Amino acid sequence: MFEAIKKLFGSVADDERQPSDSDIARECAVALLVEAALSDGIYADIEQEMILNIIRESFSLEDEAAAALLEAAEARAEMAVDHYAFTRVIKAHMLKEERVALVGHLWDVTYADGEESPFEDSFIRRVGALLAVTDHERIAAKKAAQERRNSS
Repeated sequence: MFEAIKKLFGSVADDERQPSDSDIARECAVALLVEAALSDGIYADIEQEMILNIIRESFSLEDEAAAALLEAAEARAEMAVDHYAFTRVIKAHMLKEERVALVGHLWDVTYADGEESPFEDSFIRRVGALLAVTDHERIAAKKAAQERRNSS
């Protein structure tokens, strides 16, 4: 009898504690945005604000939920030893179009501070390949991000 009660409450508690695969993929995607901001050695406020804007728009989240997601992603990025762990999850749970859009957002973060460093370019090139985004798609995403930057 105790096992049945334990099972009943255990499954409810487990469901509440376990984030879904899509939640984890979102967090990994945001962690890559944070890594892009950090790739030049500076995590500027304007880059953080750009990431928050991307989170709000891409995932339709309110300010509080976006800030919580960013905080969780920053913690995940801080503990990361490589980018493969993030890209593996993203590839498994995000469509190709979403991955290409993510690469575009990586460029948006890169351009948020007004300059592009070779470290940022290298980071996006490596991550794009790990996300199975072609060079052609990556370059198109870069051009689109440049156009967005110039139009704002």
